[in-house]
Amino acid sequence: METKRVLSIQDISCLGQCSLTVALPVISACGVEACVLPSALLSTHTMGFKDFTCLDLTAEMKKILAHWEREGVFFDAAYTGYLATAEQIDIVREAFAGRLKGGLRIVDTVMGDFGKLYPAFDGGFVNEMRKLAAEADIILPNITEACYLTGMDYKEEYDENYIQSLLDALIKLGAKQVVLKGVSYSKKTTGVTVYDGKDKFYYSHTKLERNCHGTGDVFASAFTGLLMRGKSVRDAVAVAADFVVDCIRNTDKEHWYGVSFEPNLSLLTRK
Repeated sequence: METKRVLSIQDISCLGQCSLTVALPVISACGVEACVLPSALLSTHTMGFKDFTCLDLTAEMKKILAHWEREGVFFDAAYTGYLATAEQIDIVREAFAGRLKGGLRIVDTVMGDFGKLYPAFDGGFVNEMRKLAAEADIILPNITEACYLTGMDYKEEYDENYIQSLLDALIKLGAKQVVLKGVSYSKKTTGVTVYDGKDKFYYSHTKLERNCHGTGDVFASAFTGLLMRGKSVRDAVAVAADFVVDCIRNTDKEHWYGVSFEPNLSLLTRK
């Protein structure tokens, strides 16, 4: 089987088990070559740490893409995560257009959670992310991000009609397929909904009481790696979701800044 090559475009958080420090090992564990285009270099991730450092790599991203163009480098898919500035979204669009040759464009629309944007982002960033989502083959928003992308009101309690309205609005943006994360219809379960404008699939699992930082990155990375190994979108969603649950269950309570995915990589490899 030919090894697929995936380009992951997101930040390097030196401590925190998220972004590229998750994407590289998880995608690699799926038997897929993982290449990177770093958007920023952070001392830690931005949740729970004080006075973290951040180096904007926008200028370097442009140089890297120019070098790849000279070398004739192409990828079978590109998967985006945390982007530091609105300008970087244009760089991603350039990478989509020039480095993929028809490869999959997978966008994890990292902007916020729990009804609010992350501190670094504003309405201008949302507008640019909306444009990127419109060009994607698959987008992976959580409900907060879906609301910002579509202009719908955020709700903590909702029904299937509300979720369907969100899905329809996301498809209208232009994305070919939506993988909506964190969809929970009861206090005991949560899950992921897949929708392409016609067919819908919902995969639910037990809702754990504990929240861990970086689980969205673990899910998106596993999903991308599995997809590149030939899994269907539905199967990739199910396996990636189960993998995240296993990781949370095996993370010590004292380990507050991330999720211990490393001991569970062998489970992902077998699946």
